[in-house]
Amino acid sequence: MTLTVLGIESSCDDTAAAVVTAERRILSSVVSGQTALHAAFGGVVPEIAARAHAERLDLCVEAALAQAGLRLGALDAIAVTAGPGLIGGVMAGVMLAKGLAAGSGLPLVGVNHLAGHALTPRLTDGIGFPYLMLLVSGGHCQFLRVAGPEDFARLGGTIDDAPGEAFDKVAKLLGLSQPGGPAVEAEAASGDPRAIGLPRPLLDRPGCDLSFSGLKTAVLRARDEAIARDGGLRRAVRADICAAFQAAVAEVLAEKTRRALALAEVPVLAVAGGVAANGAIRAALETVAADTGVRFLAPPLALCTDNAAMIAWAGIERFSLGRRDGMDLAARPRWPLDTAAAPMLGAGKRGAKA
Repeated sequence: MTLTVLGIESSCDDTAAAVVTAERRILSSVVSGQTALHAAFGGVVPEIAARAHAERLDLCVEAALAQAGLRLGALDAIAVTAGPGLIGGVMAGVMLAKGLAAGSGLPLVGVNHLAGHALTPRLTDGIGFPYLMLLVSGGHCQFLRVAGPEDFARLGGTIDDAPGEAFDKVAKLLGLSQPGGPAVEAEAASGDPRAIGLPRPLLDRPGCDLSFSGLKTAVLRARDEAIARDGGLRRAVRADICAAFQAAVAEVLAEKTRRALALAEVPVLAVAGGVAANGAIRAALETVAADTGVRFLAPPLALCTDNAAMIAWAGIERFSLGRRDGMDLAARPRWPLDTAAAPMLGAGKRGAKA
């Protein structure tokens, strides 16, 4: 009988549960988003997110089991995101998983949320190791050489804002809706990416590290200059700014990906995270893959953004290695995949952010 695992995800603003088998079958995947709850605040409010997770987690688990046509006792293990993420949401998921494990007697497996993203191509396409993963989302941006279920080498990453965070901030600066990624992309469709000159941060330096904070500041200056010149921000100028910003992000990611592939020496480039849905960025990455002779993989959008199927699969990978966690499993706000690498975003009492 095949290994069947329940996954639980609550690291940011998506409450999710899924049932997945070791044969790479997704029997169910339930995601309850919180966009409407945070819309008025221009970003995710941790306390609101945590409360919503606490209210919805059990309902998502019930729905996932019902969709899979299974009772809890028919499972082999429970996998849960134990970090990194907004600590209130992570705690809600871990506590629910502990309760389910204690009540059912099923093994508990704590999963690193980033590992869930990084291992998704193995769930969707069954690829072998090693491969290069570009994790590009609202909270993270890293190049990872994935050589095993627990073997991740970070080749580079953002030293400040993640690209998704930069898209959100640019959207807010320009009066666009949240989440910013789709809003900026839609506006950029009618703009000229060459109309406004924006920097390509860190392209003049070797290595694979990235920076997007200065690009966001350059957008602010371009907006203010346009307002001062025209007495307001005209729609056409806003579209040009969006197009220029999107082109700059795509060019930086493409060049840094080219460098990471040269270091990684792998046959596959995979990308995950919400920003991977951006058409211009995906096209730039596909071009790099074609130019360097590697296979390009981008899982379906539903599995690129936060979901519990990837957590269940990462749990299956860890469970298959004999990994189990006890009732002392801790929720972690920070949890880098490559613990040997120097911290990218600083460290404090709770450890390195990434």
